[in-house]
Amino acid sequence: MIQMKDYPDKMTAEQARMFRDDVLTIVSQIPRGRVTTYGHIAAWAGWPSHSRMVGRTLRYTPGAEHLPCHRVVNKEGRTAPGWSRQRPLLEAEGVGFKSNGHVDMSRHLWEPSIESNETEFKGHE
Repeated sequence: MIQMKDYPDKMTAEQARMFRDDVLTIVSQIPRGRVTTYGHIAAWAGWPSHSRMVGRTLRYTPGAEHLPCHRVVNKEGRTAPGWSRQRPLLEAEGVGFKSNGHVDMSRHLWEPSIESNETEFKGHE
């Protein structure tokens, strides 16, 4: 169960389930060699203020480890703290890093088309 106590616009259990499903769908579509952000995923799922919940969803949902979660970074391109395998996984896919250790977002940021966003990610409002 996803904890929601620290979110001002609380979700119902059904909204949390739909959010989880949307997050997993979006992450499954991130192409090799590209990354996206927790914030983008939250916005595409219809809850733009819930970027931290995206991370929790990916960490605590059984089966999420089989998705390309390594392709999700923060808005500056930083990888997840404590996950030493994330950078090598991204580098193996051709993702470049800047000298500060952040993903080069100008080269590797993935944003699905508006049509795809509305059709696939926003059907639950």
